[in-house]
Amino acid sequence: MRLSYPPNVKIVKVPCTGRVDIIHVMKAFENGADGVYLVGCLEGDCHFLVGNVRARRRVEYVKRLLDECGVGGDRVAMYNMSSAEGQRFAEAAREVTEKIRGLGPNPAKSAKS
Repeated sequence: MRLSYPPNVKIVKVPCTGRVDIIHVMKAFENGADGVYLVGCLEGDCHFLVGNVRARRRVEYVKRLLDECGVGGDRVAMYNMSSAEGQRFAEAAREVTEKIRGLGPNPAKSAKS
């Protein structure tokens, strides 16, 4: 079965979402991303014990930062799913893409010009 998700979704693989730092997400926006979402393993099922919980806390913090700087915290999301949920992954990619499309381009892009 081939999974279909929007072509503008760029996948960056990391060993654990707990390795994704706030600066990585903020750099994505600085480099022109309109939105970022993290997909981690199911809560309580992390190979690295609490990596996904750590990532969720970081995502919540980034949301607050983006709201404060006017970019908008709605542009960041966190999903938890099993590696066997490929269809759910594709669905989440479409969901996030539609949400971001509705929000419009990253305001930091126009401010950078």
